Amino acid sequence: MSDAIVTVNNFRKVYGEVVAVNDISFEVQRGEIFGLLGPNGAGKTSTLEALEGIRSSDGGEMMVMGIDPTREPGKLKNKIGIQLQTSGLPGNMKVGEAMDFFCAYHQVSPRKDLIKRLGLAEKVNTQYEQLSTGQQRRLALSLAVAHNPPLVILDEPTAGLDVNSRTELHGMMEELRSQGVSILLATHDMAEAEKLADRVAILLHGSVVAKGSPRELTATGSSLTKISTRTENSILVKKPGRFPAVTQQLFKEEYSVFYSKDPAASVSAILNYIEKHKDRLIDLRVERPSLEERFLEITTPGGKK
Repeated sequence: MSDAIVTVNNFRKVYGEVVAVNDISFEVQRGEIFGLLGPNGAGKTSTLEALEGIRSSDGGEMMVMGIDPTREPGKLKNKIGIQLQTSGLPGNMKVGEAMDFFCAYHQVSPRKDLIKRLGLAEKVNTQYEQLSTGQQRRLALSLAVAHNPPLVILDEPTAGLDVNSRTELHGMMEELRSQGVSILLATHDMAEAEKLADRVAILLHGSVVAKGSPRELTATGSSLTKISTRTENSILVKKPGRFPAVTQQLFKEEYSVFYSKDPAASVSAILNYIEKHKDRLIDLRVERPSLEERFLEITTPGGKK
């Protein structure tokens, strides 16, 4: 039985003569991270803004926890948390003041625990404009979840961040999911989506062109599986063989690298070949096609959908 917290059916958004979003449909289940992926201009932000109640719909139906965001946006006040691409905080507002203000708006006690949790305790009296980009993003996320909303909408939350800051925010998102919070995540970072998202929808020119879990999407593409091997006597380098389902073979340092349409058949044949030639396997790596590779395949003209 569906436990959808967000339902979008044939949503459409038009700006003048430009159709920004064209009859898209998807659901976000309770306690999952759902990724909304797509290049610039695909319709991601327009869709999020309509779900947040700050942009009207030109067709279709949207429901957020039983509320129509177009007709009753005020009812979403305490039910969703929002982190936008850019913050509207005044540059001279201090970290502690921002938390006090947002918590007062949502009628909850100030969440000093969140400021500490996201490494901002020493910045509580620092003005927003004096924070680093990573610190600003961490503050924005803490403000979005301060009132414990069941749904959090994040628009490019880690764009431009360093590795440590991105890892911290990823940890927070995973923690929220473990607590049953649903997250709708719009991102350009395919590695981020592949790591975090339970399911994704890929938008292109305002339409959903693919939908499913990252594993499901990578399994349906034509991208090949990469098989890297290294052996004690380098038999695969000195005496290359021919293996089933392998479309390309190359050598990189002491490794033989194969690209296969059927990795199970290829790996089995490669291992038998190594054993037959009395060599010993030192390293074997089988790498599935990444979500980024599948995304490029889908969104490139002439690519396989």
